Amino acid sequence: MSRMLIKPAAATMSAALQQQQRQQQQHVIRRWKSFLSSNNNGNRRAAKTTLAAATTSNRSSGQSGSAAIQPLDVHRSFSTSHRMPSSEKSLSLDNINPNFIAMEYAVRGPLVIRAGEIEKELEKGVKKPFDQVIRANIGDCHAMGQEPVTFLRQLMALTFEKRLLDSPEYPEDVKKRACAILDGCQGQSVGSYTDSAGLEVVRRQVTKYIEKRDGGIPSDWQNIYLTAGASPGIKTILAMINSEVGGKPPGVMVPIPQYPLYSATISEYGMTKVDYYLEEETGWSLSKAELQRSFDEAKKTCNPRALVVINPGNPTGQVLTRENIEEIIKFAHENQVLILADEVYQDNVYDKNSKFWSFKKVAYEMGEPYRSQELVSFLSTSKGYLGECGIRGGYMEVLNLDPKVKAMLTKSITAALCSTTAGQVAVSALVNPPTPGEPSYDLYKKERDSILAALKERAELVHKALNSFEGYKVNPVQGAMYVFPQVVIPPKAIEAAKAKGMAPDVFYAFELLETSGICIVPGSGFGQKPGTYHFRSTILPQTDKLKLMMEKFRVFHTEFMKKYK
Repeated sequence: MSRMLIKPAAATMSAALQQQQRQQQQHVIRRWKSFLSSNNNGNRRAAKTTLAAATTSNRSSGQSGSAAIQPLDVHRSFSTSHRMPSSEKSLSLDNINPNFIAMEYAVRGPLVIRAGEIEKELEKGVKKPFDQVIRANIGDCHAMGQEPVTFLRQLMALTFEKRLLDSPEYPEDVKKRACAILDGCQGQSVGSYTDSAGLEVVRRQVTKYIEKRDGGIPSDWQNIYLTAGASPGIKTILAMINSEVGGKPPGVMVPIPQYPLYSATISEYGMTKVDYYLEEETGWSLSKAELQRSFDEAKKTCNPRALVVINPGNPTGQVLTRENIEEIIKFAHENQVLILADEVYQDNVYDKNSKFWSFKKVAYEMGEPYRSQELVSFLSTSKGYLGECGIRGGYMEVLNLDPKVKAMLTKSITAALCSTTAGQVAVSALVNPPTPGEPSYDLYKKERDSILAALKERAELVHKALNSFEGYKVNPVQGAMYVFPQVVIPPKAIEAAKAKGMAPDVFYAFELLETSGICIVPGSGFGQKPGTYHFRSTILPQTDKLKLMMEKFRVFHTEFMKKYK
């Protein structure tokens, strides 16, 4: 849906920016062509070897070569027609949207692909210096062993199979909630379309949740849009502001380091990414002076239209102070930029001296003119304590937009029909949980508290372990689900990386994967100050596995430093 709103990138860029983007795109295109060529050559060699072996075998058994089973061809595996050679395809890397090639999403990049290959090699009995791959690259809670919250799964079971409402095995408070959701569905079925913005009953539940969270500050259910996780909401807003203004292309201010969804979407939409740096030395804080520097510099070539703030931080794990948030709001007001408040980790605060403050609450309590600041905030069922990544539930609250603009936003969302009803039920579970005195409350509270306590324990464990490594600088994990340490990589290792055509942090991460089976994401995928090297690791593996991972990490790093020091 959002792509329908996009102008071609070339139509909205100055000549200098067009040239710069073309150079970047051609670099990526050459890299991908080289990668595909290498893979195809390898597959052809393997295919010839397999075919020769098959032909010899068939001849010895009296079969003709033409009757032999043909080996899998890399081109055929991606083709609907075996007759059409690759060179005759109507689509090639030279004639598809270059933004598709330029965009990259680090948390599912080459390292993750290689990790998957290693897992298959282990299954086939290939000998490695380890017996399993530990995927610490992505915030997928359940994949790392977290158990689902019973209340949510019961609510989903009852809404998707109404006959279970007669079962005595399900608590009455869950049945009551399920019936309320079903009453809001057409035909009392979650298999029907909902309103494009989502079920009204769930959107009203979201407003009550927000009002409770923010101490009674009012929320309007018509400002709530239910989304398939936070990502589609973010992409929809970015698509909406993707318009040339005053002869300049749109820019989006993103923190460095940042969650790669933003850089990938900005590339896909042909927009301009405007970097502002978080201050690692002060616990990844954000200064108004740095925001202004970034904004003023960007104004020379683009028109910064939105400011992305991730709180608690991904990948940094920091939690912004109220004072910091006030500074950000003042900056946004003074420079007339829309705030995109990515608050999906608001339940994940572990540091006793930190507290989550919503941008909405702070702006409201600052009074006018800041109370009228244009703001969109996002929440997801994938994070927090639910960790339901695959169900794809989330919402955005849109505040203070011009009514005509909001009408266009609503219109654009109708083209996608609606988000999944499974995700909408999950949002209901998040914002309308059991309350004290209800049958489900005790078990719900026990499970929620246990999950959050375990995450706090792991945050402290990872910080303590990595901080003991030679050449590491690690800020405490105040919140979210990640640690983002700085690593001093020896010059000899930097040269070895250069010889392989890799960034030093990518080289380090590949060495770690091949040696220990641990999959992390290099800091270059998130952005980092020039001359520094980082990586992101989740804190999600269960405690026993996390301890094993930290020990493997320690052994690897010790040997790495010996080898390259």
